[in-house]
Amino acid sequence: MRKRNVLLACGFAIILIGVTAALTFSIAQNTTTEDDSGFYDGLQPDVLSFDHMAQYVNDIELPETLEFCGEKVPLNRFYVRESLERELLVNSYRHASTILLLKRTTRWFPVIEPIMRRNNLPEDFKYLAMIESDLTNAVSPSKAVGFWQFLEGTGKQYGLEIYKEVDMRYNQELETQAACSFLKDLYKRFGSWTLAAAAYNCGGGRVSRTIEEQHVNSYYDMLLPNETERYVYRILAFKLITENPAKYGFHISDEGWYQPLDYKTITVTETIENLADFAIEQGTNLKMLKYYNPWLRSEKLTISQGNSYEIKLPR
Repeated sequence: MRKRNVLLACGFAIILIGVTAALTFSIAQNTTTEDDSGFYDGLQPDVLSFDHMAQYVNDIELPETLEFCGEKVPLNRFYVRESLERELLVNSYRHASTILLLKRTTRWFPVIEPIMRRNNLPEDFKYLAMIESDLTNAVSPSKAVGFWQFLEGTGKQYGLEIYKEVDMRYNQELETQAACSFLKDLYKRFGSWTLAAAAYNCGGGRVSRTIEEQHVNSYYDMLLPNETERYVYRILAFKLITENPAKYGFHISDEGWYQPLDYKTITVTETIENLADFAIEQGTNLKMLKYYNPWLRSEKLTISQGNSYEIKLPR
């Protein structure tokens, strides 16, 4: 008798669990919010199929020949081709980041290209600025700053004014001029623009030691830190993508490209005690003043006797 009661109790428990599960499933199937309904309606079976995805994810076609600053890239070597392919694939499928970067080129290349031409620096180096900072006034964990990512010591070495109120690493024109001088010095040292680019990343001392220790004098033959191993290939990848965006899947309307900033320039020779007040007096505001002049790093600008600054104001 006792055994039968135990069996009955177990059976009742199993039935109860089954009924509860059925009810829960039924409620879940029939309970959707307005937003949920739209979401589930949109999930057609073919959306997640591999056939559908294959329409959008494609392999990359490498060029037959390629140069960096007039120096031939040895694409006949398998590891060179695979290294370039890696960077092309990575950056072709970083859709949001790459398309934003492409949009910035039409705003900032017209600023930095003439400076490069005046300095007889190969214009392929504009792609170095792309990979260094995404053409923004970025600040790295090591406190490198600006489009060209100058450390404070290097910036001062190449004539950039840097102190509490002013940091000309944030001035696109002046930092580009400093970068031109720096890269030309590296070229004089190594006799190769490709090695100059590598040294810009890992330092001239590291490249010199590599040449001495590994008995090679070509970037493509060197065993370097991983970041530097990828560095020139990233520059080359952005060169290819920027020169032909549609080939790599980027389609931007004529209206979608960012336009160069329209501004007028005034010369200030006296201390500005309050930049916000100054901006209002000039018909703008502090936000726009610092957007056009990101090198202004404080709320005032102290100007010693005999000195002056050029300030851009939006038209």
